[in-house]
Amino acid sequence: MRYAFLVAWREYAENVKTKGFWIGIFIFPFLILISFSAGGWLEKTKPVRYFVLVDQSGDFEAPIESALERLHQREVFKAFGSYMRAHAKNGGARADIDLEQVPAIDPEEALAKWGGDNPELLERFIEDGGLEAALAQVQPLLVEDAPEFQEPRRPFQRAPLPAGIRADAPPAELAEALRPYLRGEESIEVDGESAELFGAVLIPADIEERVVRPGGVPPLPGSEKLGIQYWSSNLADEDLKDEIQDAADGELRRREYVARGVDADSVQEVQKTHLPFAALNPKKEAGEEAVSMADVIRQWAPMGFVYVLWIGIFTIAQMLLNNTIEEKSNRIIEVLLSSVTPGELMMGTLFGIAAVGLTMIGAWVASLLLILEVKAGPEAEVASELLKVLKSSGLLPAFAMYFFLGYLLYAGAFLAIGSLCNTLKEAQNMMGPIMVVMIVPLFTMNFIPKDPNGTLATVLSWIPPYTPFVMMNRAAADPPFVDRVGTLVLLVVTTAAVLWLSGKIFRIGILRTGQPPKLLEIVRWVRGTG
Repeated sequence: MRYAFLVAWREYAENVKTKGFWIGIFIFPFLILISFSAGGWLEKTKPVRYFVLVDQSGDFEAPIESALERLHQREVFKAFGSYMRAHAKNGGARADIDLEQVPAIDPEEALAKWGGDNPELLERFIEDGGLEAALAQVQPLLVEDAPEFQEPRRPFQRAPLPAGIRADAPPAELAEALRPYLRGEESIEVDGESAELFGAVLIPADIEERVVRPGGVPPLPGSEKLGIQYWSSNLADEDLKDEIQDAADGELRRREYVARGVDADSVQEVQKTHLPFAALNPKKEAGEEAVSMADVIRQWAPMGFVYVLWIGIFTIAQMLLNNTIEEKSNRIIEVLLSSVTPGELMMGTLFGIAAVGLTMIGAWVASLLLILEVKAGPEAEVASELLKVLKSSGLLPAFAMYFFLGYLLYAGAFLAIGSLCNTLKEAQNMMGPIMVVMIVPLFTMNFIPKDPNGTLATVLSWIPPYTPFVMMNRAAADPPFVDRVGTLVLLVVTTAAVLWLSGKIFRIGILRTGQPPKLLEIVRWVRGTG
């Protein structure tokens, strides 16, 4: 055992000296730091989308501009809130967030009900004078050295039609005249500067005659351009298209209400009316059955652990494979085997690389804790609360256990492959079946939490190569005792069997040269007849 420990220490020391190890150590905290600031950086780097709007009907220009202005004011309102929290004299202090007491929120329902913000507060913000009035009111509440508030840029800005293009021309002629600008072949002029035209919105004069009403014949796919025409060569960014379509449809429906003698404001009030709806968990104590945000986090957090588990196991097992092939091809194995037995060499290599993996993951967790402590702001507060939930849910011990067993299971297979091959090219050919097996947990990762005790989850839990991933994904759903204990016992037994088989193959294959052996020859090695 002493020699196995020495081999493990050698493997650990050799790997922690590599550049790849330290890159892996620092890449995770770097990505975490980036994630806190990426939103602001991306917002600053995103270009303003210039568009031209030609409304020959005269009915939709004002509603569209009003909707885009409201979109901008919404961003100003949110940025102003963040500015206040960061520079208020009391340090923006607020009561700690208790996710156990915060009701669970359905994002889709909230988006449909409130449009992504609080309309009452936004309306009051606009009616009271907007940003200028708000800054004047809160100035006494800010610290003396508070920086000047930077208003967010407008995501979309209307541009005038290029010179020589008439707004009263038929839509087909307008579109043809704007093609060079939309393709980037020519530039438009905005406030005396050259700019790129992102999109064009053309509304014909007879747009009212083209309205699609219930009971009518719907337009064929692709014929929507016969109504409002939206031209843009950027097919990925549809934000402007969606905003204009929503604004036009909203104005059209308002006109329909008026034409039918219905008060549009009353309709909006009715649409905001709703019944209180509570999600309750029968597994919680009486009086505390309401589903909280903490409960939702516990339900979905294991999916993140599954992803980290997959990356960790695959990365470390791949490192084990590479080290084995490198030492075999460099004849270092022969020197080592002159001092230790094949079994000691194998176990030392397994646990040495496992220590490397645990060091890397431990460094990731420690860096995450440190960043959450140092980084200020509401995002970090929420992340800290999420971390408290994870610590109290027992997911971290489960992750450590399944990582260790999953690593040993796959590492045994990778180590056997490494002992049979002389080059990475040969190993890649033999790893194909293992990679197919490892892809399945990623495909099912999103489905398991929705039905954690269903047929798919239960069946996959009892297949040892999938047990670490699936049971980790089911950890928050309190799977049956039989599943928890039975799959764990099966995983331990399977892992021991794989390590035993790998040891038989490793003992013979590690000194073998030439072409990798055939399957029947490997079977004879395992049976001890080779």
